[in-house]
Amino acid sequence: MSQYPNVKFMLGAWQPGQFPGDAGAEVALVGRSNSGKSSALNTLMGRKGLARISKTPGLTQQINFFEINPGERLVDLPGYGFAKVPARIQEHWRELMTRYFESRQSLTGIMVIMDARRPLRDLDWQMLEWAEARQIPAHLILTKCDKLSRDEGLRTLKQVRADAPSYATAQLFSSVSKAGTEEARAWLDARLKEPRQPHEEVTGAD
Repeated sequence: MSQYPNVKFMLGAWQPGQFPGDAGAEVALVGRSNSGKSSALNTLMGRKGLARISKTPGLTQQINFFEINPGERLVDLPGYGFAKVPARIQEHWRELMTRYFESRQSLTGIMVIMDARRPLRDLDWQMLEWAEARQIPAHLILTKCDKLSRDEGLRTLKQVRADAPSYATAQLFSSVSKAGTEEARAWLDARLKEPRQPHEEVTGAD
């Protein structure tokens, strides 16, 4: 049985006025368009097809809100950096994401999804800067670790943890092997159920 049996799609917002009520707690899922974000969301929730998966980057063109339990949400933001869409759409996404990060008082954490073979690129750092500006912790999910050897994966994880700011933790993850699923769920649950704490109180994983 899924750890999140009640999870359901709430709504997709194309404009800030369409965001649901800003109460309770929510965690944002962000990442490059080719990072495996939709697969990671489906794996985390234990529900195939909850988020659409496509070989065409940029399929998520709005902010999608999923209710895990009443007052607890996972928020899937548009992928960045690779989507083959018109410039005006890219600009709309940037404005929409900026409004989201600047306005949501219920935002308690950010999960940054990145390919373990290409971690911490420029736009990933922008996501971390938003977490810093909002005084909330970030968790770096290094996906597709099944494509690396065990030693390569551990070296990558060690380097990312060394490079990441103190308010960010990091882990390896695979939607294929399910490696790291429980670790990621534990972080998500903590952010949804524990009182909001400023990122200074969060330390990086050893």
